[in-house]
Amino acid sequence: MQSQDVVPSPGRPSSSAGSSASPASAASSSGLLVDVEQAEAALVEHYPRLARLAYLVLPPDLGRGRRVLTAHALTQRALPRGRTPVPVIPAQSTGPDSDPGYALVRLQVLRTALEAGLPLKRMAWPKRSQLPPFLPQVWGLKLFPRSGGAEELALDQRLSALSGPARAAYVLRGLEKLPDTDVRKVLTAAGVDDVDAALSEAGGVAARSALLESPEFDPCSLQARPTDLMRRRQHTKAALAAVAAVAVCGALLGLPGGGWGPDGAAAPAYARNPAAEAALDPARVTRVAPTAWETSARTDFSVWPARGGLTGDRELLRRALAVWARPGENVRVTATTGTPSGGPAGPPQLLYAGTVDDVRVVILYDGLRIARYAEPKDSTTRAALDFARVDGATGPEANAVVLSRTDGNVRYLTAPWVRKAAERDLLKPGSGAMDLALTDGVTAPLATPAVQSGTCTSWNVLQLTDSFGTRLLTDLSELVPAHLTAGRPGSTHEASGARGLRAWAPFACSLSAVRGAGVRTVNTWEYATQPLPDASGLAAWVCTRAETWRGDGARVLAQFQTPGGTYGSVATKAENVPACGPRDPHVLAGVLWKSQAGSWYVLAAGSRGTTSITATGTAGGSAQGSLLAVKTRQGAHAELKGTLRDGRSINGLG
Repeated sequence: MQSQDVVPSPGRPSSSAGSSASPASAASSSGLLVDVEQAEAALVEHYPRLARLAYLVLPPDLGRGRRVLTAHALTQRALPRGRTPVPVIPAQSTGPDSDPGYALVRLQVLRTALEAGLPLKRMAWPKRSQLPPFLPQVWGLKLFPRSGGAEELALDQRLSALSGPARAAYVLRGLEKLPDTDVRKVLTAAGVDDVDAALSEAGGVAARSALLESPEFDPCSLQARPTDLMRRRQHTKAALAAVAAVAVCGALLGLPGGGWGPDGAAAPAYARNPAAEAALDPARVTRVAPTAWETSARTDFSVWPARGGLTGDRELLRRALAVWARPGENVRVTATTGTPSGGPAGPPQLLYAGTVDDVRVVILYDGLRIARYAEPKDSTTRAALDFARVDGATGPEANAVVLSRTDGNVRYLTAPWVRKAAERDLLKPGSGAMDLALTDGVTAPLATPAVQSGTCTSWNVLQLTDSFGTRLLTDLSELVPAHLTAGRPGSTHEASGARGLRAWAPFACSLSAVRGAGVRTVNTWEYATQPLPDASGLAAWVCTRAETWRGDGARVLAQFQTPGGTYGSVATKAENVPACGPRDPHVLAGVLWKSQAGSWYVLAAGSRGTTSITATGTAGGSAQGSLLAVKTRQGAHAELKGTLRDGRSINGLG
């Protein structure tokens, strides 16, 4: 049992404030010394932050795997050898920069990360930071940060175009939150010659501080993949056999007929497989006729035509297929929960190929999954690959796919039968919908609820109209939006009607609790109303159930709304239970509630057909019917059990 609590909106926690730093030249006048133990304590405490700083400043052409290892090596080598003067910095009263040890190791990490990006000189020995790190080393695995989204990809591309000092200036501003006066001091102390040029160059990239905190740029939160298994096996053989294997691999890099050309961000190919080669042939990609959906009895992805301005770009399609089959280390791969990310079994169907928001995008469908390939408009060596499971999708569930995400907005590719698109705020059912332009199935950008922070004041959803009716879809940070419905399980209706909009309005913000779970549909249902003790009015009990594409892992929320409340609050939640679903529409939930008179109660409500409820624990009691109210004290706990009309028992949710 939990006390009532209004559900907050989705958002990211704000990063801890950084502060200023100044050059080491000022240290001598301060007389402030940092010993090894103090520097080590600062390094250990703030190690993830320092490693992230090094990773962001290191030159991108090192590759993601080597950048990870080099960032850790530079951070671990940042300790001074003895008592060292610390740069005098106008430190804040709180935060890591109030620690002179942190300022010292940060400066050393920044200095060596900048050195790593300097070109090698013919007549001079390379600096230690310019060489591959001796430690740490990882054998048999490739390590790289977790994949972000299109916004992180775009920011990484913009940072890769900057010089090392400009990247350092951008990171000190965004990650460390330093003002420009202190950025100048830190860069000067790190040995940057032209600080003004670095600041000016960094100013050409829009400030995206929140993205710098993304797992995309965290070298301490890693994914692992094996290195090339065949190559490792070959290296254990005799030299002659290894040479022969290399020759065979080189011959197999191209396909018959002169090959298809370079594979962009894809990993090398090492084995010939006729079925796999057919799946990677852009000439064999399935293309559906533009009018096929008009005469088909199906309303799923299999009848979507190929759209976009680049459907005839053979090289783009070849890169997309090759990356799908063999994503290289410069490819960010994401997949919704329960979605396999392996290559296609045969030639997939092309749904879209075009340029969207300065990114080339290809969307493919293999009967089980939607695969979205994206590469920067000015590069083919880096890419993002996203997967979503869509088996059995039909009607509203096959109405839209996310095409791009940029600056907190999202564009969708809609089904060919969609005639009208609009944006609606789910929290304001009476405000109406705002029309969205629809061009060759592509919507104008609309704000996504995924970027909201602080108090939940809006939840924007996509409203699509076709010949069968009007549907609501919501972005849950996945490739395919979730379909929203309302009503008792087994007799649900579209949430786009007046009744459905009123049902969703107080509980829209609770959708943040099911984000990223591979959600297919979300239904909300008011299963009970309850007169509150002390004449406090009438409360509503609502059950929200999110079904997943994989068929299991459904998430169920029992929510409670008091009279006059703008939002409902989550009373309890559960996963992998049939409650509140088509198989078992019954639900029982409770909450610890404080009345306006200051008294505490355990309140519980069951769905229709509940004949009795019993509470046991520190707050015990029972009642006939589907409602229970037991006076208790703050902090009390209770376990609920109910009896249904057919004699079956039902336990409290959660």
